[in-house]
Amino acid sequence: MSEIDKETLAKMAEERWILGVRNQWYPILASWQVRESPVGITRLGENIAVWRDHNGEVYAIEDRCPHRGARLSLGWNLGNRLACWYHGVQIDGSGVTVEVPAVEHCPWKGQKRIKSYPVVERNDAIFAYIGDELHQEPVKLGLPEEMTSDEYSGFLCVSNWDCNYQYAVDNVMDPMHGAYLHSASHTMAWGDKKAIMQLDKTDTGYRFEKKGQSGMNFDWVEFANTGAHWLRLSIPYQDHVGPGGNFFIIGFATPINKDKCQVYFWRIRKISGWQKDLWRFLYKNRLEGRHWAVLEEDRVILETMASDARDHENLYQHDKGLTRIRFDLKKEAEKQVKALMEAQASTG
Repeated sequence: MSEIDKETLAKMAEERWILGVRNQWYPILASWQVRESPVGITRLGENIAVWRDHNGEVYAIEDRCPHRGARLSLGWNLGNRLACWYHGVQIDGSGVTVEVPAVEHCPWKGQKRIKSYPVVERNDAIFAYIGDELHQEPVKLGLPEEMTSDEYSGFLCVSNWDCNYQYAVDNVMDPMHGAYLHSASHTMAWGDKKAIMQLDKTDTGYRFEKKGQSGMNFDWVEFANTGAHWLRLSIPYQDHVGPGGNFFIIGFATPINKDKCQVYFWRIRKISGWQKDLWRFLYKNRLEGRHWAVLEEDRVILETMASDARDHENLYQHDKGLTRIRFDLKKEAEKQVKALMEAQASTG
């Protein structure tokens, strides 16, 4: 590859890294956010129309009518298809034009002219597979045990943050901030404010932790890639905040564009039987507000950082976790862009 091609590759890889790597599953909406009316969203810089048919099945397609480019999310829900508000063109959930009511024998009726997105609904959220031109078929979506086992119970928290998604990932990959930023929290007021950090490889990613401090505070975090990028941590809970042992958080950061993201945090405990009902009651009535307060502290600190803050960092040993994940995501973005460039070059 020539020098100028290398420069182009580096630039395009940087852009993809900042906007979010493809060929992954991302949570794009909470289930409750999609009813009968189509919803128009932006994820990884792509405009997407999401809706349910009359049986509750979810569809997601490019939010662009192939006729004149009007937003399909402004149109009508006809079950497994949307009708464009502008001229009534009907597009089904696979992106195929099924009706062009203003014209007889339209030549592109029956053709797929816009992108569609595979979707699944899990744990009160809608996940979409966002692939690139070379990877339209979805990979298998793997989720952590806390989200798939009946032995756990949890609640989904969704929030929009005015910062790049990497700031949100960096924040979770930094266990040390809990002892400072969240020092007044009912769960993070304990633990040493000084630590030696350790990074260990796992079967699906990495675990980053404070050595010798397990069970004291927000002391470890895991990053995994199982067809989706997710983060897992646990926080010790005292007995008076209900049954279920440690409090688990499973987090995802979904890019909206380069300056905004949507964060998904499942707050989970290992609980069953009548204790499950007690935990869920206590959470909604006593604990949820406190957890939102902690999340707001994260949001405020990240949103007030400069958009180029990473260009002026002076990192130290505690930042090994976030630097490793940054490296891996950037390499994945470069790999994806390089494959696209090579494919384009081969077809001339």
